[in-house]
Amino acid sequence: MKKTTYTWLAAGLTVLVLACQSNKGGEAAQDGFYNAQARVETPAAEADAKGLKAKVVRLYEIPAPLKDRPEQILHRKGYTTSYNRETKSPNWVAWHLTKSHTYGSVKRSNEVFMEDSDVKAPRATDNDYYNSRYDRGHMCPAGDNKWDKQAMEQSFLFTNVCPQNHGLNKYEWNDLEMLCRDWAREYGAIDIVCGPVYKTSGEQKTIGRNKVWVPEAFFKVVLCRQGKVKAIGFVYRNEGKKQQMADAVCTVDEVEKMTGLDFFPELDDETENRIEAAATLTDW
Repeated sequence: MKKTTYTWLAAGLTVLVLACQSNKGGEAAQDGFYNAQARVETPAAEADAKGLKAKVVRLYEIPAPLKDRPEQILHRKGYTTSYNRETKSPNWVAWHLTKSHTYGSVKRSNEVFMEDSDVKAPRATDNDYYNSRYDRGHMCPAGDNKWDKQAMEQSFLFTNVCPQNHGLNKYEWNDLEMLCRDWAREYGAIDIVCGPVYKTSGEQKTIGRNKVWVPEAFFKVVLCRQGKVKAIGFVYRNEGKKQQMADAVCTVDEVEKMTGLDFFPELDDETENRIEAAATLTDW
């Protein structure tokens, strides 16, 4: 889709200036920039005053702002989420996954799912999932946050969770998460966005007292900016029947049409149009 540029401080979404010393190699610089709060606190003018080199960081993983549904942007240590107060779930969750972030010693077994006090009640709670027959499905997976204790803890907030079929969560969705970690290790870093897909007609299924929306499917889009830029999309039905990964592959354009989201707006128009129109799993 057509690229639109947004100011981070105005929209909390795309471009900001980070004061830092130059780093050798790509991954070292990328590893240090994800903490959104830290990036906002040192604007260009302050960097100049301190004699530091100002580095422009483009947040390629962040979709364009939404105007057709509720959206509250929440910045976490390992990801950014767009929360929807109507669905009680994220519109999308996005993160920049580096090779080093695929490793770590922090264990998910030490964590528990938590209400997110940064969003107003009514909001999703653990009781909503009790006896619902749906898993508390991570969008940004715990496996991508083993590098830091706070990042791991925040991955268990319900603003990073959707009701997900147990079979999908255990098998196909988990397989895709592991594949993305393999790609991050191979290419050094990738940008990921995922989230729910809801029914366009008929009665919307919900769970729990707080009426958390149950997705009909889930999407994931992945961008690789190392070497020749490429992107790929996936859509899995929210059900337990076996689904082949090859059948789940789709273009980013197709996911945009399905979800109404605009992915990777920080790419130049020519690159964005090219990579979002095609998707071939064997190219990865």
